[in-house]
Amino acid sequence: VQLQASGGGSVQAGGYLRLSCVASGNISSVNAMGWYRQAPGKQRDMVAIISYGGYTDYADSVKGRFTISRDDAKKSVYLQMKTLKPDDTAVYYCYVQTRSPAGRISDYWGQGTLVTVSS
Repeated sequence: VQLQASGGGSVQAGGYLRLSCVASGNISSVNAMGWYRQAPGKQRDMVAIISYGGYTDYADSVKGRFTISRDDAKKSVYLQMKTLKPDDTAVYYCYVQTRSPAGRISDYWGQGTLVTVSS
C-alpha cells in the first residue's frame, strides 16, 4: 500500500491550503484515515481523524479551522485548512488504516508534505 500526499506549500498567516492523499495498492478495506503533523524538534501529533462511518476528531488547536473529509471510492482523504497560523507550520503526514478480509489491521503513512505559514 502506498500513500501519496500533495497540496503542501507556503502561505501567509490567515491563508488556506487543501491537502490531499490517495492510497493505492492491494487494499481490501479502509478503516480510519487521517492527518498528523510534525513540527521541527517536536513529536508527530494527530491533526484530524475520520472513521469509516464519517466520525471525525480534531486536535484542539485546529478545531473550527480545519476540515477532514474522505472519498472511499477514490481511497482518498483530504484536509481543508483555513485561517492558517505560523504554529501550523509542519510536515503533514497522511495516515490510513486498512483491514484485510481476514481481519488483520495495518497502518500506513504517506511521505509527508510540508506546510509553511509565515507571519
